[in-house]
Amino acid sequence: MADDQNEAASVRPTQRKAQEALEKQVAQLKREINKINRTLAERAEDAEEVAAGWYESAADRAGRTAQALRTGAQSVSGAVQENPGTVSTAFMLGAALGLLLGLTLNDASGPSRDRWFYK
Repeated sequence: MADDQNEAASVRPTQRKAQEALEKQVAQLKREINKINRTLAERAEDAEEVAAGWYESAADRAGRTAQALRTGAQSVSGAVQENPGTVSTAFMLGAALGLLLGLTLNDASGPSRDRWFYK
C-alpha cells in the first residue's frame, strides 16, 4: 500500500510537468498565431494599396480614352455638318461600288443563277 502512495505521489509531479510543458507549448503556439495574423494583416493592407493603385490607373486611362473618343466624334460630326454633300456622295459611291462588286462576284461564280429558281 505504501508503494501505491509513492507511485501516486511520483505520478502527480510528472503529470504537472507534462501539463506545464503543454501550457508552454500552447502559449508559444498562440504567440506564433498572433505573429502570423499580424503578417497576414500587413500583406492584406499592401495588396489593398496595390489594387487601389491599379484601379486609379485604369480609371485614369479610361477617362483619357473616353475624352479622345469624344474629341474624335465631335470632329467627325463637325466635318459631316460642314460638308453634308461630300459625306452623302461618299456613302452613295461606297454603296455603288459594293453593288458592282457583288454583281461581279456573282457572275464569276458561273452558271449558278438557276439555283435561285429551282429550290
